[in-house]
Amino acid sequence: MFTLASVQPTVKLEKRINKAVVGTAVKVIDRVYKDRDYTRFYVLETVARVPYFSFVSVLHLYESLGVWRKADFLETHFAQTMNEYHHLLIMEDLGGDERFVDRFFAQHTAFAYYWLTCLLYVVSPRMAYNLSEQVEEHAYHTYDEFLKQNGASLSLEHPPAVAVNYYDDVNNLYDVFTRVRDDEGDHVKTMQDCQNFLEVK
Repeated sequence: MFTLASVQPTVKLEKRINKAVVGTAVKVIDRVYKDRDYTRFYVLETVARVPYFSFVSVLHLYESLGVWRKADFLETHFAQTMNEYHHLLIMEDLGGDERFVDRFFAQHTAFAYYWLTCLLYVVSPRMAYNLSEQVEEHAYHTYDEFLKQNGASLSLEHPPAVAVNYYDDVNNLYDVFTRVRDDEGDHVKTMQDCQNFLEVK
C-alpha cells in the first residue's frame, strides 16, 4: 500500500523532470523569438492549449472503456481549451502567425506535445497536470513581464475585435493582455487543484 511518505520522492522527481523540460523549451522559444513578442505569444498559445485536448481525449477513452468517469474534469478541461483558443485567436489577430515558418514550428511542436501529454496522462495524471501547471505559470510570468515593460504603449492601442467579443470589459491592448495573463493564472490554480484531488484520492 502506498503512503504519502512513499509518494513524496516520486512527486519531487516528476516536478524536477517537468521543470527541466519546461526550462529547456522556454530557453529555445525565448531565443528564437527574441524581440518578436506577438509571434512568441502565438507559439506559446498554440502549444499551451494542447494539454487540455490531451486530457479530454484520455478522459473520453477512460469513460468509453468504463475505467473512470469524471464529467467535472471533462467540463473544466474543455472550458480551458476554449479559453486558450481565444488567446490564440487574439495572437493571430495581432499578426503572430504571419510567417509560414512560425506556423510550421508551432503546429508541429503542438502535435508532438499532444501525444507526449496523452502518454504522460495515462502513466501519471499528476505529472501531466504539473507539467501543464509549469507551462501556464511560465505563460503568466511572460505576460506579466510584457505588461510591465509595455504598459504605456499597450494602453494606447485598440483591442482586436476577437478580444472585444470574448472579453466584455476591454478598452485597449493593455486590458486584453491583463485578462490573458489572469486567465493563465487561473489555469495554474486549476492544475494545482487537479493534482491535489489526485493526491487525496
